Order: sequence, then C-alpha cells, then structure tokens
Amino acid sequence: MSLVKFSQRPMYSFLDDFFSSQWPNRSQDFTTSIPAVNVQEREKDFLLSFAVPGKSKSDFEIEVDKEVLSVSALAKETNTEYDDLFTRKEFNYQSFKRSFTLPESVNTAKIKAQYKEGILSIHLPKRKEALPQPTKRIAIE
Repeated sequence: MSLVKFSQRPMYSFLDDFFSSQWPNRSQDFTTSIPAVNVQEREKDFLLSFAVPGKSKSDFEIEVDKEVLSVSALAKETNTEYDDLFTRKEFNYQSFKRSFTLPESVNTAKIKAQYKEGILSIHLPKRKEALPQPTKRIAIE
C-alpha cells in the first residue's frame, strides 16, 4: 500500500504555481489601469492629454452631459491557440472611465478630440467671453 503525502501548503499556492507555469504573463492580463491625464490651461483653450498606447480610435467614447466630460475606453482582445489535443482561448478586456467637471468658460459645442501615436488629446476651447481681452485705453474727458 502506497501512501501519498501532500504538502501542507495552502491550496491557492498550488493553483498559483499551476497557472504561473502554464501562462507566465497572466498577471498582466488581469491588471486594470486608469491612464494619467495631463491638463493644461492655455490662453484660448484647455488641453487634456491621455497616454493610452495600443488602442484605436474606435475604442474610445467621449461624452459631455451637463458640464461633465466623460472619457471611457473598452478594448477587447481574444487569443486562440490550437494544438493536437486542446484549444486554449483567452479573453482580455481592459476598460477605464474618467470624468471631469468642466468650468463654465468651456465652449462645449466646439470640443474636439484626436488620437495619434498613443496619445488621446481633447481640446476644450474657451467661450469668447472668457478669452483674454486686449488692453483698452480710456480717454480722460
């Protein structure tokens, strides 16, 4: 009669070892990150810049509702690997959503966005009334 002795390590340790040996990059698959945003106030507008490499324009959704700007993205990726004995299919979903309360000085009707070389840029033009006015000389009567 043979006796099999099991280690006293917790069960999650066995599972962790199994998945680590099968798919070494699995920790990257489950990470979710919210991209950092650079916000610049310039003379005629505000500029929001998101670093979001590896996406396409169709992954993003930008909305303005009641002076709140929302930027979100959902990227889906499916990898399928075939072997003689099995098929392995992995799904990867990455998403984020950021919301910003816009100042009254922003002209929401003229907001524009552009995605180029991994940077999502959103231009928020200021209303005409909010733009700097030239110095006006006052005549003395």
